[in-house]
Amino acid sequence: MKNRVSAADILFYIFNGIFMTVFVIVTVYPVWNTLVLSFNEGSDAALGGIYLWPRVWSTKSIVSVVTKDGIITGTYISILRTVVGTTLSLVLNAILAFIVSRKKFLFRSQLSLFWVITMYVSAGLIPTLLIYKNLGMVNSFKVYVIPGAVSAFNMLVIRTFMQGIPESLEESAQLDGAGYVTIFLKIISPLCKPVYATMVLFAAVAQWNSWFDTMLYNRNNSNLTTLQYELIKYLNSVTSNQGGGQQQGGSLGNINTLTPITVRCAASVLTMLPIVCLYPFLQRYFVTGLTIGGVKE
Repeated sequence: MKNRVSAADILFYIFNGIFMTVFVIVTVYPVWNTLVLSFNEGSDAALGGIYLWPRVWSTKSIVSVVTKDGIITGTYISILRTVVGTTLSLVLNAILAFIVSRKKFLFRSQLSLFWVITMYVSAGLIPTLLIYKNLGMVNSFKVYVIPGAVSAFNMLVIRTFMQGIPESLEESAQLDGAGYVTIFLKIISPLCKPVYATMVLFAAVAQWNSWFDTMLYNRNNSNLTTLQYELIKYLNSVTSNQGGGQQQGGSLGNINTLTPITVRCAASVLTMLPIVCLYPFLQRYFVTGLTIGGVKE
């Protein structure tokens, strides 16, 4: 007998379709509008009323951002810190999570509690700056990758995921003579690909978008500037010149063609491109990693 679809099911499908359509539009529209404004002429964009398509096409905002002094160096440093920082963070968090997830490891509960406390309590900005200075990390690339190498949140999520792996796999490997290093590399890590991919995305986004540490510790070293910091400085310069009514010269172009709104949108488009390109490769693991890693029976 053929399954009959009830009226309630039809209403549910219709409501679900409408809801998801509205949800997608609400989610995608801000990104699309940002892209539209980045390709619109500045003074025209300042008038408002631009929603789905540029009214006066112009690439001056994009070109002005790309050709700004320090962008090449900032892009190189941002890419380097993202790759090195993400790799270091994944390796250290995975190793710590594996150690803490073992039931035979002493003080694992106490250490987990200690790491949870660090998520809510910090020493403050000035003590942190003094510590970094005494450790020789100020005015150095090390300040980008070492302080955030271990994340309590990421480590605890990976640990919870590992605790959900059947212990029989580890016991059978030990019977065959495998040590903890072999178990971690050959058994646990291959099964942790979903949560690893999730943590890689978290760490990469945090490293790529970071600019505050550059301003605090490396702002006097142009060779260690980052893309986000350079874009913020450029946006501030455009805003200040616009507000002061001064004519902009050099890389800023004409005040009538560059406005803060178009420069901000152009910078947003350029900075989100790498993450947008990275996400499709990790998307299939993303939901699985968060769901399994965040729920423990």
